[in-house]
Amino acid sequence: MRYDYGYSEENQLDKHYDFKLIRRLVPYAAPHRYLFLFITVLIVGITVIDLSIPYMTKIAVDRYIVPQDNLDTHRKTPKKNLIVNMADPLLRDIVKRYPEYFKRNNQSAWIAYEDLKYLKTNDLKILRINDLKGIMIISLLLFGLVIGNYLLNFVHGIILERTNQKIMHDIRINIFSHIQSLKLDYYTKNPVGRLVTRVTNDVQNMYEVFNSLVAFVFKDIMLLCGIILVLLSIHVKLALLTFMVLPLVLLASTVFSSKARDAYRMMRIKIAEINTRFSETINGMQVIQMYRMEYDNEKHFQKLNHENYLADLKQIKVFALFMPVIESLGIIAIAIVIYYGGNNLLKNSISLGALVAYISYMKMFFKPIRDMAEKYNILQNAMASAERIFSILDTTSNDIEHQDLPDTKDPIPVIKKIVFQNVSLAYVSEALVLKDISLTITAGKSIALVGSTGAGKTSLVNMVVRFYDPTKGKILINHLDLKHIAPYWIRSKTALVTQDPFLFSGTIRDNIEVGNKNISEEQLKNIIALSRCQSIVSRLPDGVDTDISEGGKALSSGQRQLVSIARAFASQPDIIILDEATSYIDSETEQNIQAALKDLMKGRTAIIIAHRLSTARMADIIFVMHRGRIVESGKHAGLMNQKGFYYNLNQAC
Repeated sequence: MRYDYGYSEENQLDKHYDFKLIRRLVPYAAPHRYLFLFITVLIVGITVIDLSIPYMTKIAVDRYIVPQDNLDTHRKTPKKNLIVNMADPLLRDIVKRYPEYFKRNNQSAWIAYEDLKYLKTNDLKILRINDLKGIMIISLLLFGLVIGNYLLNFVHGIILERTNQKIMHDIRINIFSHIQSLKLDYYTKNPVGRLVTRVTNDVQNMYEVFNSLVAFVFKDIMLLCGIILVLLSIHVKLALLTFMVLPLVLLASTVFSSKARDAYRMMRIKIAEINTRFSETINGMQVIQMYRMEYDNEKHFQKLNHENYLADLKQIKVFALFMPVIESLGIIAIAIVIYYGGNNLLKNSISLGALVAYISYMKMFFKPIRDMAEKYNILQNAMASAERIFSILDTTSNDIEHQDLPDTKDPIPVIKKIVFQNVSLAYVSEALVLKDISLTITAGKSIALVGSTGAGKTSLVNMVVRFYDPTKGKILINHLDLKHIAPYWIRSKTALVTQDPFLFSGTIRDNIEVGNKNISEEQLKNIIALSRCQSIVSRLPDGVDTDISEGGKALSSGQRQLVSIARAFASQPDIIILDEATSYIDSETEQNIQAALKDLMKGRTAIIIAHRLSTARMADIIFVMHRGRIVESGKHAGLMNQKGFYYNLNQAC
């Protein structure tokens, strides 16, 4: 019994392993390197604009609103004065109209900014015409910067999203293709819910690797470094003083990172458990309802859901604690700027524009810090997903099918015989399910494998199509070891009908033509006739073009069996494998199919597995299996005369 619900907890990731995973993701990003280069250029442009906007404010204040060049620095208690050029007649007339507010010498006059309120509006406009023009120019520049910032962010967002989605598309295709190539024993160890989580949730999480890296490495770090340089250029002492809060920011970010990583990890575990439990519930709904398990199953799901809720709540609490801490440190830093910068402003060692810009930069300074803390943990989440995905892609060659593409070269033009030489098979180390099997299947002949449940019949057949390879011994086709033959080739020569056939969502036609898309209408009619599917097709509203749901659940077990047999006929195989092919079919239908099989198997090699010994009688030779060994072989009459194991099986029927 499984208790992990398709999910095993991932190991703690360290920084070195993060970098290894990032290096492994580089090949997926490499085809899009020019787009990423263009994105980087856009980020540089966005950063320059973001840094320019507060600095434009500084220029507007210091050059046009309260011009720094016009400050009177000769007084012990400096006053901010506006200096007027007396050479201009209009300005000279204004000075003469307000002698009580202006002070003058031979070439210039000046008035305190606090006295400008006493001047008439028209005089004030003339007096500050150049400043007004400068302010208008700065305003237009700011408007242009805002438009440019919008356009750059728009293009950056579109290209980044499109590039990331292309990469996710490639990764998802790669994983899907790889999963299809894995051997069947991999699926016995990994539930559906786990694999679905890998292809969906984990791939989507990997989106954050590229998205966060671009934003984290380029945008936020570049913006942060730019702000630091600008702050130092404005006022070194004030910058160093405000940077005193950085150790506290780093400490808070470190604690947050650790706590948030644990919360993310628990959330991923619970989401995977929920996915797997839900998948198991859907697949096992018949059993759940039959044995009245709804209440217990719902309670179990409620428990998983509540644990996921608690994990999510823990993550929310961590963010709820961290964000106010960063906000508080940001306010403290601004308070330091206001206190120290305000004193320096009064002492005239820093301009008003510089102080205003400095406060704006300090507000900007903590945004990338918050973003980097968040993105770091999102990146950790994505790294854990990447680790689990690469654990699938890194499946060793012993566990993977070498998915050879169709080759025009046929390694064996004519199959003459299949030989098992002392073959043993173990699904788990040292636990043999087949022991020293030796038999020969001659082309064009049919054999039957009989025996009690668990005797190893299906395991033997699975090795013929290389679902599993022998643990010991060899399987030869003619004189060539099956391990040296591509699985694609042997499967193209074989048709398999199992005791519990699977039908895909689509039409009856689609399911019959799975192994051969080049069937004509006449051939299809013939196949339907041979497989005795006329009664099924005639009852369906659209005949062979009737849609059926996944698994063919709208059809009975016998009907699904007949469709799967028609599918086997359509592939025109050299080898036919019937694994309990008539187990779920009534006696009348079984008789009809047996007659059709006799015609179809002429000139073909057939391997028949059957509990119903009446099915085995059509074979040329019967092999009796017991506990992984062949204990008897021969024809029906001869085996009955021996009064051995086969005889006892007949008597028990």
